[in-house]
Amino acid sequence: MSRTDTTRAVDRDILRLAVPALGALIAEPLFLLTDTAMVGHLGSTPLAGLGLASAILQTIIGLMVFLAYATTPMVARRLGAGDERGAVSSGVDGLWLALGLGAVLAVAGWWATPWLVGVFGASAEVSAEASVYLSISMAGLPAMLLVFAASGLLRGLQDTRTPLWVAGIGFAANIALNAFFIYGLGWGIAGSAVGTVIAQWGMVAVYLMVIARHAARVGASPWPHHAGVLSGAVSGGWLFLRTASLRAALLLATWATTALGSDELAAYQVAITLYFTLGFALDALAIAAQALVGKGLGSGDVERVRAVLRRCLLWGVGSGVVLGALVIATAWVLPYVFTSSPEVAALLPPSLVVLGLSAPLGGLVFVLDGVLIGAGDARYLAWTGLVNLAVFVPLALGAVWGSEAAGLGGAAALAWLTGSFSIGYLAARAVTLSLRARGASWMVTGVPA
Repeated sequence: MSRTDTTRAVDRDILRLAVPALGALIAEPLFLLTDTAMVGHLGSTPLAGLGLASAILQTIIGLMVFLAYATTPMVARRLGAGDERGAVSSGVDGLWLALGLGAVLAVAGWWATPWLVGVFGASAEVSAEASVYLSISMAGLPAMLLVFAASGLLRGLQDTRTPLWVAGIGFAANIALNAFFIYGLGWGIAGSAVGTVIAQWGMVAVYLMVIARHAARVGASPWPHHAGVLSGAVSGGWLFLRTASLRAALLLATWATTALGSDELAAYQVAITLYFTLGFALDALAIAAQALVGKGLGSGDVERVRAVLRRCLLWGVGSGVVLGALVIATAWVLPYVFTSSPEVAALLPPSLVVLGLSAPLGGLVFVLDGVLIGAGDARYLAWTGLVNLAVFVPLALGAVWGSEAAGLGGAAALAWLTGSFSIGYLAARAVTLSLRARGASWMVTGVPA
């Protein structure tokens, strides 16, 4: 096959996986966008409370993303090696690991909710709203982790369409339930949490039915294998450390924004939710890269893996340019979708422009991250994640202290802080990821023992 034919075939595979993955991936930020828009019209205090609670909840969930990221390449490698039964079995083990971790974290998180909220030092009113949302949301934590593991299994099987359908159903249900509980019953921020929890468990029910059919088709046991669960936990440990550094950066940014004031915190909630939406949209290509790189290395096709890297990078940066331009063009309109507070809306346009400018860099970073995750290069990602965090700490603190020293406030201070994360932190990640991708030490073929 000529290089042109290979490129076309790779592009088809990328689009086949990435387009459906886009819909599934943005389901999570769409849940947050829905919550933000509906709660935002209750006032700036509930919106700020949602900002705190979401930062904590997304930190817990984000730390567990290895349940998907470790499962996808593991399943894909076995599929590439011709062992479909082993591929499904390894994914089922991931589901059991997700259930166990989710149950423990839900109980611990509910008990620790007052302390977790109190760490941020927000006002009593904001802390009360955050505590209500967070304590209820803990009931959906096991469901969130099961969705991670289930989608990781299906992606490894080169199926991103099923997660798209499940996400679409879940998103529609979330909108209807939240509207009913928030406005119909007048439950306020509590109604938002209840509606989201119900929608998440509904998604789990659909996933389990689909995976049960896969297990029956290939003769895989639905019960956990001790060795498989333990292997998943060990292999995910490095990805856990990688993700912990990322979540620490996000928490530091939230803490720094809290020091600016309640209106700034509410505005930051809108900005960071839009950042996650852009990130998950760009991450669709990273998911395609994970699945294709894992399968290619499992079958020993190194040249195809290189082609996947080249094409995903091109698609990623190009998509970032388009999405960034859309955000910049609508920067003075988007704030009013998420808040009725003129004070909060006025803070947002400069920060949204900064987010738009950072989108092409995000496309580069997310694709390279996905390629190395698909290759199982988790140890490198873990250690360089700590390096990237060390770069961001002075940037975040400098944004706060520099704003105070320069007499900046409001929109300018928020934009500076947003840029320290969306440009400064991403630039550090781009450097460490690019240095690794330029070499070949990450391209280990076959199925690890």
